[in-house]
Amino acid sequence: MNETDYSLAGRGAIITGANQGLGRAIAEHFVRAGASVLLTARDERLLKQVQDELGRSAKPSQKVLIHRGDVSNRESCQAAVDHAARELPDISILVNNAGIYGPKGPLEEVNWDEWQRAIEINLFGTVHMFRAVIPLMKERRYGKIINLSGGGATAPLPRISAYAASKAAVVRLTDTLAEELREWKIDVNAIAPGALNTRLLDEVISAGPEKVGKAFYERSLKQRKEGGAPLEKGASLATFLAARESDGITGRLISAVWDDWKNLPSRRERIAGSDVYTLRRIVPKDRGME
Repeated sequence: MNETDYSLAGRGAIITGANQGLGRAIAEHFVRAGASVLLTARDERLLKQVQDELGRSAKPSQKVLIHRGDVSNRESCQAAVDHAARELPDISILVNNAGIYGPKGPLEEVNWDEWQRAIEINLFGTVHMFRAVIPLMKERRYGKIINLSGGGATAPLPRISAYAASKAAVVRLTDTLAEELREWKIDVNAIAPGALNTRLLDEVISAGPEKVGKAFYERSLKQRKEGGAPLEKGASLATFLAARESDGITGRLISAVWDDWKNLPSRRERIAGSDVYTLRRIVPKDRGME
């Protein structure tokens, strides 16, 4: 099944960090699939540009709204959801895309305020949006919540510790909330979009090998040269997870690049009874070391 086969017609979606990069790409795919959207980010000028561009391709029945806000602020998140609840037809989708790398360098040397700020945006921002939107989804007994993970969630990321810690926490929050919300038919999943050539990559290269480490810096240079993972892959996976075809698939961390996610519906029951696409502790017997 192609991404264009997934319909979001009649659905309302809130997308954070939607003024550039992957958030913007997800918004484009959602509008193309028929959804009405509320896009939120801190830069209102960029938001208005995205609104104008997407508005030209939207159907008369669709709305493309913007809300300037900061996900690290609880009141700002509630205001965004209240705005969406007033204007959008059916708040059934939330995409927690907003995120930053935070400071780069050894933990004991980085600016502590910047380290905390990364946690506030990446983790607390996700929690604030959860708390604001869950009551609406519970009323409807249906919803789709999609969180953005990153490389730091599944492997060590030396010298970018705030990002790694916050993204690992987002993945554990994902499968925890998936269980809390299962009886309301609210699916909660996380996306690993791959190594993207976005502003985060530019930050790493600008920081240099002294801050991020020689190996990571050289991988980043190679990634920029080779193009990185296409934004379209992550946006297509988000569209699938927002559509009815993925109903019942929940509590998973899915790679847009490496996983055969288009065929997950045919394996729904088998996946539900397993721990595939999750973060779990590996014990000796898992590696033949009993």
